[in-house]
Amino acid sequence: MTTRASRRLLRAAAVAVVALLLPACAGLPTSGDVAVGLELGESPDDVDVLPVASGPIAGAGPEEIVEGFLEAGITTSDNWATAREFLAPSLQRSWRPSAGVSIDAGSEARTLTSNLADDQVEDADEAEVQVLLELVASVDDSGEYSGAPGDSSIPFALARGEDGEWRITQAPDGVVIDEARFPNVFEGYSLQWFDASWSRLVPDTRWFPRRQSPATTVTQALVAGTPAEWLDPAVQTAFPADVQLAQDAVLITAQVAEVSLTRPAAGLDRTTLARMRTQLQATLKAAGVNVTQVRFSVDGRALDAGVVELAGPTPDPGTLVLKDGVFGRIVGDEIASLSAISPQIQSISQPIEAIDVAADDASAALQLDDGHVYLVGKGSRDELDARPGLVRPSLDPYGYVWSVPAGAPQAVQAVGADVVAHKVASAWPSASSVSDVRVAADGARVAAVIVVGGQRWLAVAAVVRDDSGVPTELGEVRPLLQLSEASTGLVWLGPDRLAVLTDSSTPRLLVQPVGGPGSAETAPSDAASVAGARTPAGVRILDADGQLFAHAGSAWREVAEGVAVLATRAGE
Repeated sequence: MTTRASRRLLRAAAVAVVALLLPACAGLPTSGDVAVGLELGESPDDVDVLPVASGPIAGAGPEEIVEGFLEAGITTSDNWATAREFLAPSLQRSWRPSAGVSIDAGSEARTLTSNLADDQVEDADEAEVQVLLELVASVDDSGEYSGAPGDSSIPFALARGEDGEWRITQAPDGVVIDEARFPNVFEGYSLQWFDASWSRLVPDTRWFPRRQSPATTVTQALVAGTPAEWLDPAVQTAFPADVQLAQDAVLITAQVAEVSLTRPAAGLDRTTLARMRTQLQATLKAAGVNVTQVRFSVDGRALDAGVVELAGPTPDPGTLVLKDGVFGRIVGDEIASLSAISPQIQSISQPIEAIDVAADDASAALQLDDGHVYLVGKGSRDELDARPGLVRPSLDPYGYVWSVPAGAPQAVQAVGADVVAHKVASAWPSASSVSDVRVAADGARVAAVIVVGGQRWLAVAAVVRDDSGVPTELGEVRPLLQLSEASTGLVWLGPDRLAVLTDSSTPRLLVQPVGGPGSAETAPSDAASVAGARTPAGVRILDADGQLFAHAGSAWREVAEGVAVLATRAGE
């Protein structure tokens, strides 16, 4: 044990020395994408630093070799060349590190067990080492992130080489990285897919090693890839299957991405080319690549590709509240009414429990204190659902109000302005109850807090619609986060993150990306409801006494009092 601990300290020291030497010996890059420098006031500590591991230490035993190999998963350069140093020559050629990532709690939680006792190692030529990991999540070979809590056992076989040093002869494909360093080694990028109507783009987060060219990485993933399996029923790609990249690199010239495609692209119609360009430009922008346009070419000849018009984002609605009998947007110390719906909402004498306002401010879904759900518009108010035990309603971008009884999660229905109810099939098939439902702004995804087998989960599913936009069914349920407490609110934060307000003596706001690691923070005391926004900074929380809170750095500050209802915006 003493020898193993000493070697662990030596390895840690070697990692630190290499990391310190890197800035001194690294030259200026002469190729690749242009990187933006520090913002005014930004700390150099905010700049990404890629972790570096060291190779094998002479005389290391089987457990130390396996331990070093696992540690080397953090160094992705040259296709994990450092990790390959721990492998026997035959395995170096066949091992596939890009097969996936096992994300565990950390090296201190790993248990290594060898079939050799300490006094047997010196005379042995072969060994077996079993590693028990405390898994947190995983990333598959397409870059898709999944929560995967639980223990996992990984077997390794080792043999002595001709030089007397131990090397790994059998190991699973993929790498292991601890959750603390995973975001420093891998970066999440949002591939963009079209919805079924070709009018909106839907994000699909994938994780790829840092310090690779993001322009090339995401373009390859988009052109040659497919949507995540759970999302696939609701989205589509403009890139035909027979169109691929003709080169393995995407060059950026004067903020123009030069993308060379294979010959079938030359025969595509203008609409398809415009959709391809729109889809790729949005993906590059989401990846932070500084480009103004994409230029396609085949055999050196430029293709005439325009862009298509998408359903644009609505103006920031601000904070919508019902206060002192007046409904509208908070502007300073006043409430600015919404002309189409404020008079209708203010005319309701019955207490209102929830308000979800359409993106165009022309309508709103209401839930009154009797639990019934209504749709209000200019001069109209229609009852949509009077079933008992309904959760708060959610408006989608097509104008349909989603409602479902808490005790019957499969009984989801969507009602449009014509007050015709449409059953949404295959909704949360394994759930016994549901407490929150929110449709995303793209209308292609819906999130919910459900109970399955006695466990409470935040989950998402694809929304399948017919040609007229009516939601007909949900796709496969994708669990995102297991919750230890009941929820009092669920909202979207931008296109790819969700926030859950938990109900406990110490309320928390859990922020969970769709396809990535989440975070948590303490919410204001007695927090009762939450309203989403395009960024976490725009979140608003209302407590049980009518005090409204907004973010102030890492704390919360009161911005209003006497608020009866904190309204949400459709898709947020």
